[in-house]
Amino acid sequence: MLDLQKIRADFPILTQKVNGKPLVYFDNGATAQKPQVVLDAITKYYSEINANIHRGVHTLSQWATDAYEESRGKIQKHLNAKHAHEIIFTAGTTHGINAVANGFAALLQPGDEILVSAMEHHSNIVPWQMLCERTGAVLKVIPMNEKGELIRSEYEVLLSEKTKIVTVNHISNALGTINPVDYIIQKAHEVGAAVLIDGAQATPHLKPDVQALDCDFYVFSGHKVCGPTGTGILYGKEAWLNKLPPYQGGGEMIATVSFEKTTYADLPHKFEAGTPNIAGGIVLGTAIDYLNEIGFEAIAAYEHELLAYATQKLEQIEGLRIIGTAEHKTSVISFNVGNIHPYDIGTIVDKLGIAVRTGHHCAQPVMDFFGVPGTVRASFAFYNTKEEIDIFVEALQKAVMMLS
Repeated sequence: MLDLQKIRADFPILTQKVNGKPLVYFDNGATAQKPQVVLDAITKYYSEINANIHRGVHTLSQWATDAYEESRGKIQKHLNAKHAHEIIFTAGTTHGINAVANGFAALLQPGDEILVSAMEHHSNIVPWQMLCERTGAVLKVIPMNEKGELIRSEYEVLLSEKTKIVTVNHISNALGTINPVDYIIQKAHEVGAAVLIDGAQATPHLKPDVQALDCDFYVFSGHKVCGPTGTGILYGKEAWLNKLPPYQGGGEMIATVSFEKTTYADLPHKFEAGTPNIAGGIVLGTAIDYLNEIGFEAIAAYEHELLAYATQKLEQIEGLRIIGTAEHKTSVISFNVGNIHPYDIGTIVDKLGIAVRTGHHCAQPVMDFFGVPGTVRASFAFYNTKEEIDIFVEALQKAVMMLS
């Protein structure tokens, strides 16, 4: 059981008004709000230990380095990675995917194949398209059905000895579908392919175990797990990270530099060129601590309640069509009402203090599959309430009445 009153008190932004109405924040799929402990940690870093890391002998630098590496250790434990040096700090999920895609450019031959799913975010499509253009590799797509579930039999047909990497999201940002990533990983490994899992939408709702999954790479963004923007994590198996060339060159990622030759630093520094987002990396550890203190089992159970409650309420609205009805879903509902444009609905409910996302959600192929220009997306977090859902449904009914 979650102590909702206490949890909501941790988030200062939830007490404010928008357009004269109490804020109802249902855009958690885009970014999560930040608890006070995270805001305090940002202030503490810049007020007390601000210094560059790994390079200085002075005390502040040592304090900052210790805090940064302690955060890396927290995230290693959270993901159950085997080694701390398998945890690479990035600027976010997109950065992590691009780092891996760039590295695979050195490994692919013309005719090699890359598999993505039909429900990917643009960040897990475009880097692989760019890689195919560079290498002559071929991008293939795992299809989905009308419920928004990947078709397993079609996936197995696509796999072959030509498949070099399979890259899919753990949870769809547009549909809320929880993909069977354990099965996807197992089948890919049977043909010798590597697997990257985009965990941007999964990590706010569940606790991935990368060793149990046996994925080769797992990426996520800090801002979706109540941490700062501009932070993220790339987990990679040690053998793969040693095999891939670095994504960027510069300070910190080198062992030796001369004008004749440069040698690279050991992991994780090989992939962390330049001065990183030090405060962000440290505070991401604070955010992970906060979520673990609440407990991911409790978070998942409560968010499932919110999903069921909201689904039941929304289905009572005449003409409303939910896009994405997978059996296994997280707390995301994408929908349209009749022929009303989702942007118009989003604009009206915003005037009533309610934040939802409208559009294609950086998943245009998903929208094309369902034959819609976009959807209204309500995405719930553990600090939301059923009372807020009631407010949203009432506002939605008003919007529909006005726009019909």
